Formats: sequence, C-alpha cells, structure tokens
Amino acid sequence: MQAEKLSKEMLAKRIAGEVVLSDHPGKTLQKWRNIFKISQKELAEKLGVMPSVISDYEGGRRKSPGIKIIKKIVEAMIAIDEERGGHVIKSFSSFPTEIVLSDVVIDLREFEKPVSIEKFCSVINAELVAKKDFGKNCIYGYTIIDSLKAILELPPLEMVKLYGLTSQRALIFTGVKRGRSPMVAIKVTNLRPGLVVYHGEIEKVDDIAIRIAEIEGIPLAIIRRLSVEELLKKLEDIK
Repeated sequence: MQAEKLSKEMLAKRIAGEVVLSDHPGKTLQKWRNIFKISQKELAEKLGVMPSVISDYEGGRRKSPGIKIIKKIVEAMIAIDEERGGHVIKSFSSFPTEIVLSDVVIDLREFEKPVSIEKFCSVINAELVAKKDFGKNCIYGYTIIDSLKAILELPPLEMVKLYGLTSQRALIFTGVKRGRSPMVAIKVTNLRPGLVVYHGEIEKVDDIAIRIAEIEGIPLAIIRRLSVEELLKKLEDIK
C-alpha cells in the first residue's frame, strides 16, 4: 500500500509539473484528461464545478489555473482512475522520471463515436498500404507518438505500456523514415492497434514492416507532405 501511495504521489507531481511548466497549460491538462479517459463532465462533477469551467481552462478562455487549482484537478483525475481500478496509474507510474511524457505522447483523444479507418485516412490524407480491405473497420480514438523519442528514450517495457493504451485506436508515429522499428516493436508486444499510421518523409515503407502488418492483420497507412501541426489541425475535424 505504501508503494502504491508513493506511485500516485509521484505521478501527481509529475503531471502537475508538466502543466505548470507548459506554454499551454490548458492543452496539457486536456491531454492528461484524455489519457485518463475522463470526460469534462465527470471531472467537473468530481471537482464540484460546472463542465464549462473545465472547458474554459482547456480552451484558454480563463487565465491559467494557479498551482492550487492544478493540484486539485490532478488529484481528481487520479482519484477517478483509482475508482476504476487504477489502470492509468499503473501504466505510467513506473516511467523513468527523466522522461517528459508529453514529449513522447504528442496528442491523444477519444472520438465521440466510432470512425471508419477509411474516413479517418481520408481526413488526414493518409494512404493505406497494408490490409487495405480493413477500411470499413472502426477505430475509437488516436494516439500520436514521437517515434524517435519513444525509441531512443523509452526502455522496451515502458514502450509496451505506451502501446497498451492504443487498443482499437489509431497509433500514429511521427518522424518515420522507413517504419521497420515501430512495426517490429508492435509485433514483439503482441498488441493489435486498430490502425498504425506512419508520418514523415517516407520514400518507401520498409518491406518487412508491410509484411508484419499483413501477417498480423494490422492496417498500415502513411502520410506524406504534412507537418505535425497540419496533422493536428486536420484531426480536430474528427468529432
């Protein structure tokens, strides 16, 4: 129990630190709320405020919350996760403390309703290169990962936990050159994202990556000639 309490405290301090140091604290709070899979309404109820208060903080319509407010919000998110079994706490609490999680996870969101892979790829200008017949399958959200930072900075076990948050979601890797390493890592973890998307200056996708995707039944798509900022903007159009 003592170790569990320590893990919660460390994670809370870590999230609060990221929010305080962020140039866009509202967006950082929103990202963590999405990581915890908590709605604005649920978080507002836990805090005893109106959902519009959370919305205003995240949208930058209120001045940045002070340290006391940030502490309350973080503690509320952790409490809600704990009530659900503490899955996010367990997933993130052991990440090396020197790694800023928001640097590895660029963005993460749940959709209001299922979105077909076909439609998702159309919105973000992605081309399916493996399991093209899976276009009618649906995904329920996405996670964008900085592939270079994830591969260089995260130990394998921590990468498994990161991928573990992506069931039936699109897992988007930025800064990909050929794409072998991400797909090999997914195969090793024995996890099955609903869709994998490679983003970057990709001339030709690695043949082994395509073969793994086909064998494992994982749709694979690529995005060319689109900046990360443009990608994020397009993703905002998906509700």
